[in-house]
Amino acid sequence: MRTDDINLVSFTSEHIDGAVALSRQANWPHRAEDWHLVLRLSHGVAAVDEAGRVVGTIFMTPYGGDCATISMVIVDEGMRGRGLGRKLMDEAITLAGDRSLRLIATAEGLPLYCKLGFVVEGEIFQHQGHLVHLAQGGEVETATAGDFSAIKALDRAAFGADRSALIDFLADVAQAVVIRRNGRIEAYGALRAFGRGDVIGPVIAPSAEDAKSLITALAFRRSSDFLRVDTNDGSGLGDWLAEIGLNLVGGGIAMRRPAGGVAVSQDARIFALANQALG
Repeated sequence: MRTDDINLVSFTSEHIDGAVALSRQANWPHRAEDWHLVLRLSHGVAAVDEAGRVVGTIFMTPYGGDCATISMVIVDEGMRGRGLGRKLMDEAITLAGDRSLRLIATAEGLPLYCKLGFVVEGEIFQHQGHLVHLAQGGEVETATAGDFSAIKALDRAAFGADRSALIDFLADVAQAVVIRRNGRIEAYGALRAFGRGDVIGPVIAPSAEDAKSLITALAFRRSSDFLRVDTNDGSGLGDWLAEIGLNLVGGGIAMRRPAGGVAVSQDARIFALANQALG
């Protein structure tokens, strides 16, 4: 089938079942609920063949007017190498307008993203598994409804863009914890259901020790035995995560367009992503 026979349409809930099938083909763990989350926060495009089958997807998640992530880029294995990935990227870039863009690339997608002006800024490491040797501790509190304004400000300082919509979603569906010192929130983390079990992220903190305290507190609140944490190459958490049973199983390449990052706080660092789609 030629790509000229494929229609690119706005992604709606009607495309979820087809998207789940597509993600399973790609060996991604995403459930229908995970696709609904991205749809709630994003603008998506579905590539649909003449039979109505979803053969490609892409999402653009706006964070304010200045930044967006591009994610959920999947092309059916029978349609690869025909330019459909490029068409989906062109659609997402158009949807993003003048926003700077971020994405997590696979090795297969890297050449296309480089052609489109994205530059490598680091690596992402996916840790997952079943916890062992974890001891409770630290000065971690359950976040209250009144904490989320401060959480949004802390997240903005670390991420460099306004992710208020994401934080509002986490307030509804996730368990959130904070570290509070002298009446001020200095760190936060969240836990929610995702894929094969639960995922911890985002984790924003001033130090690796605070990040470990948040992850530990959240791990004791998990609803399943399977846990995932996605970190960046500056987190310094890899060895510790492996020690507690969350082994390195893969990752991706963090990319940005245009080159050059926005100023972020040195006192609020990202130690774990919400997930690879949302940053």
